[in-house]
Amino acid sequence: MDCSNCGVCCTETEMLLSKKDIKRLEKRGFYQKQFVNFDKKGYAVLKNHEGYCVFYDFKNRKCRVYEDRPSGCRVYPVIFDEETGIILDDICQSRNTITLEEKKIKGKKVIRLLEIIDFEASERCK
Repeated sequence: MDCSNCGVCCTETEMLLSKKDIKRLEKRGFYQKQFVNFDKKGYAVLKNHEGYCVFYDFKNRKCRVYEDRPSGCRVYPVIFDEETGIILDDICQSRNTITLEEKKIKGKKVIRLLEIIDFEASERCK
């Protein structure tokens, strides 16, 4: 994918995080409470600050943790839509640079990631 670094995907993000994502970011020196909110159903959700992901550097238009970014960010703009299934997010200006093969591969990763995140959320609620 050829990202344009527009920051649209980092605006008011609702990115779900896995335990692995959280640990990876903690290794970078961040504390969970700096970047995670847990919702009532046990899901870990990436925080926003002033309308953007807490890790988005608005001035330089880039991710401050790109090498360690969450798994959902790694597969973006491939997302899961509850009505349609695996799709390319309409808001992404670079979605047309994703090949069908890349969409297929990332789509499988999205499904597996959601299974893991669902399991982890259910475990938190026990």
